Amino acid sequence: MGNCPGASVEELQACESHQWYRKFMTECPSGLLTFYEFKKFFGLSSLSETSNAYVQTMFTTFDMNDDGYIDFMEYVAALSLVLRGGVQQKLRWYFKLYDVNGSGCIDRDELLQIIKSIRAINGIPSVMSAEDFANMVFDKIDINGDGELSYEEFIDGVQNDEMLLKMLTESLDLSHIVQKIEGELRSNM
Repeated sequence: MGNCPGASVEELQACESHQWYRKFMTECPSGLLTFYEFKKFFGLSSLSETSNAYVQTMFTTFDMNDDGYIDFMEYVAALSLVLRGGVQQKLRWYFKLYDVNGSGCIDRDELLQIIKSIRAINGIPSVMSAEDFANMVFDKIDINGDGELSYEEFIDGVQNDEMLLKMLTESLDLSHIVQKIEGELRSNM
């Protein structure tokens, strides 16, 4: 970031971490981020009911100890996953995010709901309708044809399909939110 000129990689990472911590503590002085603060923090207010449900699911996946709050360590772990995580880590997170009801499988309605929500939040137009996308996913990776994607079907199917992996990764790209926060950090320095 811009306030650590001439610094080594380690010093830049420490400086960046310090700035993220300052942003977190400025927005959330208690050190615990509630769902309401999470939405405010990432500029996600005035969402439709479906999009709000998606953001709630995202919040829940980041709340690793299920206490109803995101503390700074959970926040850092979430950002690290989203920004620097490997394909396997991201796919595990995507599966957990898509499995809205926590059943251990993703059904067509869950996938469709998440796709619609992601598109509404990101505001990115798509060539393919959400319904067509969900159908394509199931046609490609629902190996046993039971209308549900098990963890194994999802992971193996997405990893073995470059186009599908690219589409899912791009749909969950949160870099625009990170850039917004970094811009706010720079303007507050």
